[in-house]
Amino acid sequence: MSNYALEVHSLTKKIGKKTIVDGVSFTIEKGEIFGLLGPNGAGKTTIIRMVVSLINRTAGEVIINGHNLDESFTEAMSEIGAIVENPEFYKYMSGYKNLLHYSNMAIQKIPAERIQQVTELVALEQAINQKVKTYSLGMRQRLGVAQALLHNPSILILDEPTNGLDPQGIREFRDYLRQLTEQGVSVLVSSHLLSEMQLMCDRFAIIEQGKLIHISTMNESIGEQEQAEREVTFETSNAENALALFKEAKFVNEIKAIKGNFITIKMDKESIAKANRLLVENEINVYEISSVKATLEDRFLELTNKEKVGQTL
Repeated sequence: MSNYALEVHSLTKKIGKKTIVDGVSFTIEKGEIFGLLGPNGAGKTTIIRMVVSLINRTAGEVIINGHNLDESFTEAMSEIGAIVENPEFYKYMSGYKNLLHYSNMAIQKIPAERIQQVTELVALEQAINQKVKTYSLGMRQRLGVAQALLHNPSILILDEPTNGLDPQGIREFRDYLRQLTEQGVSVLVSSHLLSEMQLMCDRFAIIEQGKLIHISTMNESIGEQEQAEREVTFETSNAENALALFKEAKFVNEIKAIKGNFITIKMDKESIAKANRLLVENEINVYEISSVKATLEDRFLELTNKEKVGQTL
């Protein structure tokens, strides 16, 4: 059996002379949440649609839990649970009857206790016998996940799963996904909400104009960003003297603002310690040092802007 829940090799989609997805390759480990990031029109949804066989590939290979999609289509597809668009249900039926309906359509028989298991997994026990028309959007999303999990897939594929959810619903949804990975299920998720992807994903890939331009763990990528210069604010007892010392030391590259006893400077991590030492040695009290933490959004914009600059050269 494969060590990966999903392997994508040189995935390509062309429509006429236009290349929508250009040779994208990545792997997803078992029990991990993997994010696909990119601007609108970058090709994220096209990649997902090819993986779940909603559209044909022009080239490339998809392997799902060791099953090649071209050679073992039925076995490969049985390993996938997916929500590619908003989940649709019969609103006049209860959540339970909807799940029962889907289980009856499955190729392999799904036991009744499995419906109970997935209901508990997405925390819908209290509402499962209510009609779906009474459900909130967040509850319908959870019912969608329950439906996708009925046949025990090894990977769950979600395209913009938190669209329309309020902050509480997004957090709950994120917690449910983490519970799934603890049981060995892998998740491929595409979203434009970068702050949520930072909290949700173990690794991520950035797609730009159909090409994969970056792939790393979340910690590695944010760590790289934190090694670069960032804006740091010093609260001191004498901002003017502090500023003069900073200029004299010449390790400060860019002074962003000075207001009252606060000085905001662009500097790297090592320079922060030097600046603090310099002020203390010159008997200037330092009350607080604060910096803007690197975010996935910072890293995303840095990488996509770098890609655009490279294209203009």
